[in-house]
Amino acid sequence: MEEQPMKTSMIKLLILILVSVTLFPDVNCQNIGLVDIRRADLIITVGGPEADVPGFTSRAIQIALDAVKAGGRGTVKLNPGTYDIIGPVRLSSNISLIGSGEKTILKKCKGFKTSFIIDADWGMQKAVVKDASGFCIGMGIQLFDDAHKSGWDVTTAVITDIQDNTIYFDNRTVNDCIASLNGTISNSFSIIEAVDAENVKIADLIIEGSKDVNEYINGCRGGGVYIHKSKNCLVENVKVNNFNGDTFSWQITENITLRGCEAANGGGLGFHPGTGSDRSTIENCISHHNKGDGIFLCWRVQNGIFRNNKVYANEDNGFSIGHKDTDNIFENNHVFENANHGVFFRNENEQNSGHRNTFRNNVIENNGTARESAGFWIGGVTHDIDIINNTIRSTGKGNQSIAIFIGKKSSNVTSTGNTISGSKEIVNEK
Repeated sequence: MEEQPMKTSMIKLLILILVSVTLFPDVNCQNIGLVDIRRADLIITVGGPEADVPGFTSRAIQIALDAVKAGGRGTVKLNPGTYDIIGPVRLSSNISLIGSGEKTILKKCKGFKTSFIIDADWGMQKAVVKDASGFCIGMGIQLFDDAHKSGWDVTTAVITDIQDNTIYFDNRTVNDCIASLNGTISNSFSIIEAVDAENVKIADLIIEGSKDVNEYINGCRGGGVYIHKSKNCLVENVKVNNFNGDTFSWQITENITLRGCEAANGGGLGFHPGTGSDRSTIENCISHHNKGDGIFLCWRVQNGIFRNNKVYANEDNGFSIGHKDTDNIFENNHVFENANHGVFFRNENEQNSGHRNTFRNNVIENNGTARESAGFWIGGVTHDIDIINNTIRSTGKGNQSIAIFIGKKSSNVTSTGNTISGSKEIVNEK
């Protein structure tokens, strides 16, 4: 009866040895092969004295993830506890990272930043800085200057070595970061990330972002959960609270599903699918009290499904839709008490507008808590928008004075079967 547990333990041991050999290459690993670790489907536990990896740190989680990666596939199970996160937890293909629900908390470390002494030119993997005292090996970082501090211009990496005031890291800089332009390095990073991966699952845990003691990181390069150039990934029952950046961000992806997740109190956008993300699904999620939009469709978010979500009390719009964000379905969402519009179509030309989007059975109410707003604001040269069987109402909270605003360049907006109360029904811009 003990043969299977014995075999599983042996596989775990061999894979952990392989990871150790990878970290310390002077150890010969050519003759380990008692089992085919590439075919092992493992569960490796982290956290506590009975776990395979006992630590409550990002390093402990990464050791387990790298061990599973060596085996080709498997699961890292996080036991209850608070994990000290100093660098991004990086997932590879065919790996699941599963917590123990609300009792598993990944907490971002306190922020630190310094300036460059010497320019960090394009393609470099080191930076000479004024003060390296707040950094350590394994810590996540971002590098930027005044000319390159947003979007894709920011470099993100993990520190591999520190010698005096020179910091070495694993990714090459993507721009010339100039010392005289306030060249800066800070330890802002994604808490969990999957880059160039497929068939990844992240589930059943809480991320505490420690926003008040950390620098902002933009959503193209980071997020509380960040997925990039990946496909067929599932994020389920994950709450990200108080992260200083976009709470959930996925860029250049296919078939990404977020289910039962919560984006709360973030310093940027709540949910940020973008940059050519096809067939995204957000369902049964909550986005609230974020500094930006609750759910922001960035560029070329197409063929997505957004349903059964609650989006409220964000400091900009509930939903924001724009550049080539076409052919999406929005159904059964409750969008309320956001500072600006409930659903906002950004100002784009005809070639680049968010055409052919359908809204069905949503409740859009009491938005405009900071300014006069509309339930639906359709700007740009946008066409073929169907608004069907929705409840659009204003009961005195906020200033949602218009149910549907249609810009003068927009066309073929269909409104049928909607229940509208407390505001002007449809306003066509002249």
